[in-house]
Amino acid sequence: MFRAFIAIEIEPSHELRGFSSAIHNTGGQLKMVDLDNLHITLKFLGDTREEIVPEIKKIIAGSVEGRKPFVVKLTGAGAFPNLGKISVIWAGMKEADELARIASYIDEKTATLGFRREKRKFSAHITLARVRGGRNKDKLVDVIEQYKDEEFGTLAVDKIILKKSVLTPDGPIYSDVEIVEL
Repeated sequence: MFRAFIAIEIEPSHELRGFSSAIHNTGGQLKMVDLDNLHITLKFLGDTREEIVPEIKKIIAGSVEGRKPFVVKLTGAGAFPNLGKISVIWAGMKEADELARIASYIDEKTATLGFRREKRKFSAHITLARVRGGRNKDKLVDVIEQYKDEEFGTLAVDKIILKKSVLTPDGPIYSDVEIVEL
């Protein structure tokens, strides 16, 4: 068994690095996401049996069958669940309908393998930080507001990865299990 998720990796742009730095510099109680670990989660699987990896790879391949690589615009910033009660700070994207279709297909098909279906609608985002307390919340809100319409560049989606996640006190360590190219 291993902890798994299906994702698209992000190479952080200069602008995305700037937003991450601005969040960090607020002095808020944060768990920052390592910029080398940025990704868009298409489906969190959780505990996954090694023997079903080939089936998961087939599902990922099916989600992109006949699709060519495409581009999404990384733009905007916000917080989950909202700015009044921030738990996650994210960068958003536009023109992500294709990502939503892929995520929906993966969610539907992995349910046949026993994985829980998503209750929430897919929201294409990049998690940059998790908020651990209320210190300097006003500064966090100010930074998010400052970046709410920021353009962070584009992302060429050309592969989807089944990732393994090992949780450590210093943060998660990710490794690639399977890669499916578009």
